[in-house]
Amino acid sequence: MKKGEINSLFKNLSKIIKNPKTDLTYKNKFTLLVSVVLSAQCTDVNVNNVTKNIYKKYNKPQHFVKLGRKRIEVLIKKINFFRNKAKSVYLLSKQLIEKHNSQVPKNFEKLVALAGVGRKTASVVLNEGFGLPTIAVDTHVFRVSNRTGLAYGKNPDEVQENLYKIVPTKHLKKAGHTLLLHGRYTCKARKPLCKKCVIIRFCKFKDKELN
Repeated sequence: MKKGEINSLFKNLSKIIKNPKTDLTYKNKFTLLVSVVLSAQCTDVNVNNVTKNIYKKYNKPQHFVKLGRKRIEVLIKKINFFRNKAKSVYLLSKQLIEKHNSQVPKNFEKLVALAGVGRKTASVVLNEGFGLPTIAVDTHVFRVSNRTGLAYGKNPDEVQENLYKIVPTKHLKKAGHTLLLHGRYTCKARKPLCKKCVIIRFCKFKDKELN
């Protein structure tokens, strides 16, 4: 996709997605981190339903360490893979206390060193929590990037690397959430709403649903 097309693509998307941000509900940077960890292979709606009562009482690393893995499991049992996620939340809480003075680090390498935190989670936290121009590549961003021809890649890491190369600086901070929301509500996996798509003229997807 040419530079002019890329600028026009984000300009058009910004007209309908004016304030892109995560759908996750959180109280502080720590609970944002926890929610993003819990959201892996789980909907944001489900995570919010589970955490809305948890965060009223437990919203610091110390709280979750004191709870322990088993009690965390009970609290999040309605979330997919709750046992593994409870372990991650417990361990990352301990790491934050022991290595980061109970604060979520504003650093990619330090974030991915925490239990259960991968590149996508770290990117979301830095973007949403700290306002940094990072792009998290989830299934929606991956799909939209490849379908449109914006940034091809065989895996999320490749797509992320290529997006950083081509996304204009002025759009970089909002690009990830913009593409995610476009993929979630318009460029859907099974039946994309191509007729309603505001970037259809830039899209390279060969199987457009135009009828």
